[in-house]
Amino acid sequence: MQTHTPTTPFGRRTMSLGMMASQAVAKTVPEGAQVQKWQVFHTIREARDLIGATDRALAILNALLSFHPETELSGDGELIVWPSNEQLMARANGMPATTLRRHLAVLVDCGLIIRRDSPNGKRFARKGRGGQVEQAYGFDLAPIVARAEEFEELADAVRAEKNAFRLAKERLTLLRRDVVKLIETGIEENVPGNWGRVQQTYQAIVGRLPRSAPRQLIEDICCDLHGLYTEILEVLESFAKTQNPDANESHSGRHIQNSNPDSISESEEGSRKENEAGGGAAENDNLRSLPKRELPLGIVLDACPDVKDLVPGGEIRHWRDFLAAAEVARPLLGVSPSAWREACEAMGEVQAAITLAAILQRSDQINSAGGYLRSLTDKAREGKFSTWPMVMALLRAKLDAGKRAELSGDRGELATSDASDSAPGKLEVSEALLRSLKKPSGGRG
Repeated sequence: MQTHTPTTPFGRRTMSLGMMASQAVAKTVPEGAQVQKWQVFHTIREARDLIGATDRALAILNALLSFHPETELSGDGELIVWPSNEQLMARANGMPATTLRRHLAVLVDCGLIIRRDSPNGKRFARKGRGGQVEQAYGFDLAPIVARAEEFEELADAVRAEKNAFRLAKERLTLLRRDVVKLIETGIEENVPGNWGRVQQTYQAIVGRLPRSAPRQLIEDICCDLHGLYTEILEVLESFAKTQNPDANESHSGRHIQNSNPDSISESEEGSRKENEAGGGAAENDNLRSLPKRELPLGIVLDACPDVKDLVPGGEIRHWRDFLAAAEVARPLLGVSPSAWREACEAMGEVQAAITLAAILQRSDQINSAGGYLRSLTDKAREGKFSTWPMVMALLRAKLDAGKRAELSGDRGELATSDASDSAPGKLEVSEALLRSLKKPSGGRG
């Protein structure tokens, strides 16, 4: 007797045009078409985001494929499996029944399987006398065979996107490293240029990068960074070509953001004469003698260990942790939001945070932290303030305390002194830092 293949679901489940489209695709399976079921499952798993399948839905699909006795799915073979919900739940690692039904619906909506429901909704197979299946009611796997090539194309697209994303992230990392180190080179080698503005440009570019960024945004940021990198590289290469190794004085080359290189020495000479006439030459010379690079986070934390107490766990690994600690320190010191905002505008957020950490370290010696910060902010606007002297003074005091402790040998007295609360018994610093500490401190805030 001729049997009828059902196309609509049992019970209250409604029929949709998407289900009809999936059934139409299933009818297009070429004769003799065969696919390895676990290979095509791996392909579906790779392309699941484009297909619309979930992890739980794929776990159920894996269980359904395990009920098919053959390792290959053939277009001219039996592609309907009829496991009960209890059997599916067992092979899906004990998935709850409600979750099972919800994700079976996801597989149907994605066009990965087709429901072939019996008149009473039960799943079973009717076999003939020879044991062959005459009629089966369950889940039809024919769409997997019919769409195998489509799944492979989708998986290739996902692989290509992942590879492009990986390359974009690699390029971003390399560009960030090159730009930062080239800026440091320009500052340390005294290459003429407005390096502060270059650093601000770099921070503005990378500041657009969220924690989780799409590939297109990463590529846009890479384009901006590459333009900045090219400009810096041209300046450094041009300056290097103008250098005479036998001369004592270096000649100025191309100037960043200055179209007239010959005017550099004249403007510097003019400003020097004006400063000397105004009586501020000594202070400005002290500021110019300070290192041009940014203070390393490790040195700041050695000089201002009290700021570590303001973060959970007492550990600061990145500048963002340091900035978060500064936000906590501000109200504790009684610094108003307006004073803090003005300090960040005049010094920059990181430098203002370092200043606040130094004030916190010396809070027992400062009557009004807010007034002191405003005074330093005014000096920063005039270009007469740097955080280097503050940090070096704290390190010098720490170093002197350590030396006195070694000479006296009195560990009990060391444990009760205020200086020893934040200093280890023996302070190890680099030779470059020791040379900096021996210099006369100038331009203190």
